[in-house]
Amino acid sequence: MSEKNRLRTPIVSVLGHVDHGKTTLLDTIRGTVVAKREAGGITQHIGATEVPIDVLKKVCKSPLLEKTKIPGLLFIDTPGHHAFTSLRERGGALADLAILVVDINEGFRPQTVEAINILRRFRTPFVVAANKIDRIPGWKSEKWRTFTEAFKKQNENAQRLLEERIYKLVESLYSHGFSSERYDRIRDFTRNVSIVPISALTGEGVPDLLLIIMGLAQRFLEDELKLRVDGPAKGTVLEVKEERGFGTTVDAIIYDGVIRVGDTIVLGGIKEPIVTKVRALLKPRPLKEMRVESRFISVQEVVAASGIKIVAPGLEGALAGSPLRVSSEEELPEVIEEVKSAIGEIRISTDEEGVIIKADTLGSLEALLGELREKNIPVRKADVGDITKSDVVEAATMENEFYRCVLGFNVRMTQEAKETASQESVRVFLSNIIYSLVDDYVGWVEKLKSESERKKLEIIAKPAKIMILPGFVFRRSNPAIVGIRVLAGNLHNNSELMNERGVKVGVVKGIQDRGENLSVAEKGKEVAIAIDGPTVGRQIKEGDILYVDIPERHAKIIENELQNALEDHELEVFREVLKIKREKDPFWGR
Repeated sequence: MSEKNRLRTPIVSVLGHVDHGKTTLLDTIRGTVVAKREAGGITQHIGATEVPIDVLKKVCKSPLLEKTKIPGLLFIDTPGHHAFTSLRERGGALADLAILVVDINEGFRPQTVEAINILRRFRTPFVVAANKIDRIPGWKSEKWRTFTEAFKKQNENAQRLLEERIYKLVESLYSHGFSSERYDRIRDFTRNVSIVPISALTGEGVPDLLLIIMGLAQRFLEDELKLRVDGPAKGTVLEVKEERGFGTTVDAIIYDGVIRVGDTIVLGGIKEPIVTKVRALLKPRPLKEMRVESRFISVQEVVAASGIKIVAPGLEGALAGSPLRVSSEEELPEVIEEVKSAIGEIRISTDEEGVIIKADTLGSLEALLGELREKNIPVRKADVGDITKSDVVEAATMENEFYRCVLGFNVRMTQEAKETASQESVRVFLSNIIYSLVDDYVGWVEKLKSESERKKLEIIAKPAKIMILPGFVFRRSNPAIVGIRVLAGNLHNNSELMNERGVKVGVVKGIQDRGENLSVAEKGKEVAIAIDGPTVGRQIKEGDILYVDIPERHAKIIENELQNALEDHELEVFREVLKIKREKDPFWGR
């Protein structure tokens, strides 16, 4: 094997917000390969596009590629972070590198932020493709120029507008913990994220983008890209598909070793790992030969890195996103256990109380689980597949109303599940953006909490502290009527009162301000109140400080659930009441 081929092709994933140009960029890269295929030919893959080094050299026109050992780049065809999270390998990303596509005129959008979070979690090196420079006012486009050539040809205004947009991206990346700069100004690529201005439409800047990716792969990934050509294949299942004439097939990315027709493979299944034999390995026909009746050509073996369709019996329950392994007979029990544990780490049934989560692939399930764990949200069950009646029934058994729900990422609900959710009052959240799903759930919980707090605040005795004003005794008893000042808290009608020693003195039976009846007197108010029970001069005196006497069960609710719902001055009075009560009984209200 020659020196050049000792490294496998790096796998590149393309992420970014919807409509920011991910698909156009992939189409442009694919178009380049088709257009330049006489220089080294084109290899079609299932679910991936390979750009051979000869094509890269022709497009990039850079002497830097002359000595590279990397045989090319393999782009995952399905754009977006959804595909990225599905391509996982033991908690890490299968993609070696990523391109984060951002519309230079729009800047960061919700899915851009989600993509950034995913890249951080998987610690994947990435480049920012600042797309749509052709839409900058005054920009003059020319196909397939390098960015530096294109920039020199622009007028001052277009250059200034581009710089302003670049620095907005720099600020956005900085706010998410990444130092970045325009790629041609970077000296240390280990400390800065490269921003490459491009137009996916005209191809401007795309040569620079490909060159930067090659440079990153060469510099940072040599060890990861070392290939065991004779070893058994390792891969990840991209999709499970029905193909006419073949039955259920799996599309997979092979990232290490070799897979051959007749090999025994192990991959994740709905209940248990699936063990089966490869009946056929299929690749698409070259584009110019593509026919509907025979879209595939059969091959005997495939070497990493490669996208391939596998035909084998018993693939009906295969899981998208699961590991795929080629195994010998001797190592089969060990490989089955390895696949089982890789899936078991994610498909969980852990916390007694918690939410139920469902996702379409193991990778997206893992990403959703990660987001929830970061927010300390317990998960009772995490699994792959559509939301079923049994998921809803399980959610309905949760005692805590905050967990009586199911979160579904990129999945559907069965009709039975919908009916059961309605009958059992189980809330179901569905979204194809992970952070939106989590935000919707958190928002719902906050709404429930504030509603619950509001209801509890309506029924509990609220802390308040008053002083009987000297010289304002209007009646001494039956009921006593006195002028008071509310020192802290808000005094409500029908509140029970106690003195500073914790002795009950009576009940507020009326509040008046200048002849007007009130239901509550706020902090700072001076009002007249009627107190049923005491006699002025005996149980109460002018100048006395009185408190609302809070029942013990109310005190427990305030201390455990409602402290955040009280104003600071109310909380202060509550603590004074606790101190008075606990002088007699240290365990009061605990």
